[in-house]
Amino acid sequence: MTARPIDAALWRTAAVLVLGTFMATLDSTIVSVGVDTLAEEFGAPVTGVQWVTTAYLLAVVTAVPASGWLADRFGGRRVWLTAVTVFLLASLLCALAPTLPALIAFRVLQGLAGGLLPPTGQALLARAAGPDRIGRVISVVGLVPLLSPVLGPLASGTILAVADWPWLFYVNLPVGVVAVILARRWVPAGEPGGRGDRFDFRGALLLSPGLAVLVFGLTWFEQGNPVVAGIAVAAGAAMLAAFVRHGLRAEAPLLDPRLFTQPPFGVAALALVLLGASVFGTMFLLPLYLQRGAGLSTWDTGLLLVPQGIGAAAGSVLVNRLVDRISPRTLVLSGIGLVALGTAPFTQLGAGLPDWAIVVSLLLRGFGAALIGAPVMTIVYRRVEPARLPRAAGALNLLNTLGGSIGTAVLAVVLQARLAARGPDVAAAFADAFWCVLGLAVVAVAGATRLPRAGVAAPDKKKGHADA
Repeated sequence: MTARPIDAALWRTAAVLVLGTFMATLDSTIVSVGVDTLAEEFGAPVTGVQWVTTAYLLAVVTAVPASGWLADRFGGRRVWLTAVTVFLLASLLCALAPTLPALIAFRVLQGLAGGLLPPTGQALLARAAGPDRIGRVISVVGLVPLLSPVLGPLASGTILAVADWPWLFYVNLPVGVVAVILARRWVPAGEPGGRGDRFDFRGALLLSPGLAVLVFGLTWFEQGNPVVAGIAVAAGAAMLAAFVRHGLRAEAPLLDPRLFTQPPFGVAALALVLLGASVFGTMFLLPLYLQRGAGLSTWDTGLLLVPQGIGAAAGSVLVNRLVDRISPRTLVLSGIGLVALGTAPFTQLGAGLPDWAIVVSLLLRGFGAALIGAPVMTIVYRRVEPARLPRAAGALNLLNTLGGSIGTAVLAVVLQARLAARGPDVAAAFADAFWCVLGLAVVAVAGATRLPRAGVAAPDKKKGHADA
């Protein structure tokens, strides 16, 4: 089957849909640098202000599982447009929030809408591109989630240097308005709404709250409350176990656990979880070290992180050229190797790592991450029939989000423990935490070796999903 060229209409569709993903992923990190500013503005402790970020992430984790059912029931384009509109409204409310509790509440609304944007947008894009073009398209638009951990702190530092904190949220308004206007012209409607099974209320009551409670518990370990954290983690794990049991018995669960037993979905899921944990975990540890350990300003810290974005952009160009020619396993294993190579120097922070070594390491990590995400998503999207794309996209985005959320929370706990053990040697404590990040790469290699050796051809129209 000869691959069709990517025409201007498809690139326009991709450009519009990626705006939604850009807003949602950027807002997960843009507040991180402004925590001290918000604490001063509202007269609240930093631990309280941290919930501005945590509440958003918990809401995203809660919303993602329902994205597939919503797209099936109401149509992907309608769900995407509604989510952008709600996201804009929530952004405006955040900017106008009179108190910290109000800001946290509006961030929850923003996260619920933001959690729907990446999976719904990817499903619409995969349907518009078709199996023969999705690899080349996703290699470009998949760059956005890799850039957001880099651009978020940089954008935040830039905004706070010239404007007040409400502009952290006002900045979404022009982007979202343009996205809505262009989407009505350039994004095809695709499959109509009205399809799909009845909503899995029991599964929703177990899966989304279970994930949120689990992440909540892990964040409380970081804040030094092990009793509350332990209870929450145990409760979240119990709810997730109950969901798996329910999902194996239900005819149409919110998220089918059996998906993860079907190759290559299981190993692809592992790769995305570890990629999310590695990318977001490093973007949590490194800025913190540069500001607290090395004494850099917010602006200098943001600039020093830019090379990871440059590496990711260069990697996406290479993937765009090779994704249809080289086996996914070769690309993913090469990417994991580069991420590991770029992480290794951070385990030597205690010895005094020069800036040039940080720059080279981040270039390698960004380049390697680009070689992992796009090929993994391409494998799955090519093997899923169009009717199941919303569910598959929801599952993939949930895993990547969970990897980032849980990975960051676990690394925060590790860092806190090592800071207590190392005392004044802050650099050595951060170096210890980066050994955990490096360990993620070792586990990822074990899973990636089970990815398909040969390139994954587009599915035959006659065979459909049967070969998957």
